[in-house]
Amino acid sequence: MQQFTHALQVKAQGRRLYDITPQVLQWANAQMITTGLLTLYIQHTSASLMINENYDRDVLVDMEAFFNRLVPDGDDLFIHTVEGPDDMPAHVRTALTQTSLSIPLKDGKLALGQWQGIFLFEHRHLPATRRMLMHLIGE
Repeated sequence: MQQFTHALQVKAQGRRLYDITPQVLQWANAQMITTGLLTLYIQHTSASLMINENYDRDVLVDMEAFFNRLVPDGDDLFIHTVEGPDDMPAHVRTALTQTSLSIPLKDGKLALGQWQGIFLFEHRHLPATRRMLMHLIGE
């Protein structure tokens, strides 16, 4: 059994979904593991991770529209506003999504479905550098 770790940094330019599939695949494939498990973990409370369709970009547009309606910026419900009207909604969005993902490796490849991609879901409007840790264990 072998283990590998790597930190992936993404410069997000504001609120949207960023396809990080190519970076994750490139690193995982370089480790030469045949069977194993990849864990991705984001070290932030106002961004999250998501596996979703990466074929039709309208899916990403619809996801953003849904979250904009579900958790609007500047809602009077929130008292945590010191970092701006998008800060508390960003924390709620993170709580509703995922901060870590587990993806099996089979036959030397990540076992993503045909139309699946891995996304960083940035919930703030301002640019930010987001850090994700990747841990691969296998043989």
